[in-house]
Amino acid sequence: MAEFKYEITERIAVLSQSPNGWERQLNMVSWNDREPKYDIRDWAPDNSKMGKGISLSHDEIAILKGILNELEI
Repeated sequence: MAEFKYEITERIAVLSQSPNGWERQLNMVSWNDREPKYDIRDWAPDNSKMGKGISLSHDEIAILKGILNELEI
């Protein structure tokens, strides 16, 4: 598997935490020295490991925000 590089440039929020300490976080993450994107995924307590997640551009997160604002939650 190819090596990849990441940097959490901004920690925005912890959405949940599992009993084993992993946290589902919303962060700004730069992947392979690219422009940071909004990123939602599970992280180990020391951020050394990550689970599957999703990265969204500014435009995509704005569309998602609009959709969520319209929902009756």
